Amino acid sequence: MAAIPLSADQIAALPVDCPQWTLTEGKLRRQLQFADFVAAFGFMTQVALIAETMGHHPEWSNVWNRVTIHLTTHDTGGLSNLDLELARRIDQLV
Repeated sequence: MAAIPLSADQIAALPVDCPQWTLTEGKLRRQLQFADFVAAFGFMTQVALIAETMGHHPEWSNVWNRVTIHLTTHDTGGLSNLDLELARRIDQLV
């Protein structure tokens, strides 16, 4: 899947398309909290498998039961269709 930069209209529609995500410093951002470290890490493992099949990997961090995800496409210098698709797939897991 090729990375296609999002248009200004697509970026403006992000709060409707991805209501659980915020636009922070030009990146899609979502914070999640789980019951414990194992649940958080299990979620990250599921996302990692999806990301690998897409060839598009998140910037993320994990502290005990919290996972913070930032999505951006470095190749396009901003948000792309890949970020939107990965955000949607992540939302389906939650």
